[in-house]
Amino acid sequence: MALLTQPPEPGRPPQQVIAGLWLFAPSRESQGGSSWLLEGSAYGGDGDLLVDCPGYTQANLEMLQRRSLQVGPGTIVLTSREGHGRCRRFQEAIGWPVLVQEQEAYLLPGVRQCTCFAAKYALAPGVELLWTPGPTPGACVLHVRAGGVDGLFCGRLLVPTGPAALAPLATARTFHWPRQLRSLELLRGWLPAGSPAWIASGGGLGALRGEKLVTGGAALLAGLDL
Repeated sequence: MALLTQPPEPGRPPQQVIAGLWLFAPSRESQGGSSWLLEGSAYGGDGDLLVDCPGYTQANLEMLQRRSLQVGPGTIVLTSREGHGRCRRFQEAIGWPVLVQEQEAYLLPGVRQCTCFAAKYALAPGVELLWTPGPTPGACVLHVRAGGVDGLFCGRLLVPTGPAALAPLATARTFHWPRQLRSLELLRGWLPAGSPAWIASGGGLGALRGEKLVTGGAALLAGLDL
């Protein structure tokens, strides 16, 4: 006999931050982290990109299921183990493939259509991932410079530290601090000159004091004291 499961809690629907970009409510399943949805039409791609898993709520499920019906399946991109949440439940509900750095694929038993990458991965023209270990062993960032988008989803490599401010922070959950600093150096050399225009963090956004994105991303990265 199948196990009975409780229905997901109602939850709050995601909010649109800019055209084509949505932010989900903080999730206790990811220690209060932030998850994002970038619509395929925003960057000229075939499908939406769900960057880390939001809370498994009815509002989030309805939004993602509606997007699947409207534009077809997207891709779940996981920037670190902190953002896995209930990935398997989401995939079972919406059927989207998962992309994860190979160091953390073992944390997703039973997840189907799971693609792993090593150092770098090109998901589409202008849509690329870079392995940036430090916050966790398989941490990565997603850079999108296509269509009208020029943004970096940095996961928890950088977290809000004040209004319009992001920085690396060592916490009790940090995997390897020196590697995190080296990853930031690598990231600065990997990004095209003048990019990104904005950065979306996977950490809690409270320190941004109401803002969601940090603009002037290229200047912020260049100014980090590592």
